[in-house]
This record gives sequence, structure tokens and C-alpha cells, in this order.
Amino acid sequence: MKYFAATLLLLSTAPLLMGQGTPSSAATANPIMTTVRQMEGRFAKNLTGAADLMPAAKYNFRPTPDQITFAHLVAHSTEANNVFCSAVGGEKSPEAKVSENDTKEVLTKALKDSFAFCEQALAKADDSSLGQTVTLFEGQTGTRGSGVLRMVAAWSDHYSAAAMYLRLNDLLPPSAQKNK
Repeated sequence: MKYFAATLLLLSTAPLLMGQGTPSSAATANPIMTTVRQMEGRFAKNLTGAADLMPAAKYNFRPTPDQITFAHLVAHSTEANNVFCSAVGGEKSPEAKVSENDTKEVLTKALKDSFAFCEQALAKADDSSLGQTVTLFEGQTGTRGSGVLRMVAAWSDHYSAAAMYLRLNDLLPPSAQKNK
């Protein structure tokens, strides 16, 4: 519930805060989905950047025996993107079967493809459909709005985990690197 409330607060205030930097910015008819599309671009850059940064030999790294491998995290992120973006955008999800046993090349391509699908699916979504009922994971239903909140929370969770895995391997995550 805390994550839901925090994400709702973020989504409701982000359009206001993002408009602060550009005094001449026009109001948008779809402030939530406009913000989500902007966030998708940032998370796509950081998550795919993290997947690219981790050496192939470290894709089987897990911080503790009870945690998932980095490869599992990339595969899970790919699947989550496809499910959430399909539900939120009303597009058929691509058939992307990946596993933590796949190579780095296969996993990073699948992750990049999932973000490309998200960009395409989210381009068609607008705020007026956020109350519609959709199917999410394993037959769970909820509104498109709940799908948006879960999707953004998943991006945050997945990137924070990826950043931790990188730092534990003495690698600087994309969001911590200076702009080149």
C-alpha cells in the first residue's frame, strides 16, 4: 500500500514539477500518460544501460544465495514490461520467452525490444482510459490506472536492483554516471 500511495503521489505531482522548468510549456490533455511516457524513456535508458554494463560473465551473479541472478532480473524485467505495457496500452503483448539461462546478448535484446514495445503501446494510451478494467499478471484484473502505477513501481524496483547488482561488482550505474 505504501508503494501504491508513493507512486500515486509521484504520478500526480510529476506533471506539475516537470512543467516548472519551462515557463512557456502548454497544458496537456493527458498529464498522467504524458508523464508516464517521459518516465518510460528514462527507465528504458537506465535499465538497458545497466544490462549493457554488466559483463556477460557476471549475469549469473546473485548478491546472496536467496536472491535472483542478474540474468533473472533482466528476464523478469522484460516479461513485466510486455505484460504491463500491453495492459496499459491495449496492445497485444509480444511473445518473448526468455530465461535466466539465455546469453547476455539474447537477454539485452529482449529487454530493449520490450521497451520498444512499451514506447509503441504507451504512445496510444490516454488518461481517459485509466478507469477501464484490464487483465494483468496471471489473470489478475485491475484498472489501466492500477497497471500504470504497478508498471512505474516495477521500473523503479527493477532499476534499483540492477543498480545494486552493478555497484556490488564495482560498476557505476547509468543514472550515476556523468553526462557525456
